Amino acid sequence: MGDAVDAKSDIEDKIDTLMTLLAENEFDSETVKKLRSRFDDAITHKNNSTAPTDAFKIIDEKTDASREELLDDFSALLLSNKFDSASVKKRVKGEALIKIVLILLGIVMITLGFAMIVMPAPPYFEMFTIFYFNHDDGVTLMDLISLTIVLAGVYILVRGFLKKTSA
Repeated sequence: MGDAVDAKSDIEDKIDTLMTLLAENEFDSETVKKLRSRFDDAITHKNNSTAPTDAFKIIDEKTDASREELLDDFSALLLSNKFDSASVKKRVKGEALIKIVLILLGIVMITLGFAMIVMPAPPYFEMFTIFYFNHDDGVTLMDLISLTIVLAGVYILVRGFLKKTSA
């Protein structure tokens, strides 16, 4: 509870300092609009943010901002969003779990596809031979479906290994 009281007094001190700086300097209407927009955005994102990292995605989207504005926004976000090792570990574990599930799903689909190719097909799939090698053998509809499943499994497996971690 003491931390909350200290944080509120720090915020009030910063607002008092901001008010003094604003009173001492004259700004044109464009600068005032930018400052008001940044302040409103900071208040809105603090109240609406579901995850602490969601607010940082906004900085990635600003392509026309200067480096100084991006640095100011970034430092304000770091001050307003508290990160602890538990939240970071939770996020890292979640991303690792997603990668593991994708890899396992890819392996299962590849195995299923190859099992479908090796196992004998039901007669209603055998009668749909797409390409004959000889009178008794060829590529059937079941083989094409199996290859599609194998390719989907390979795609999911590669996506699991190459999954980009979201920032």
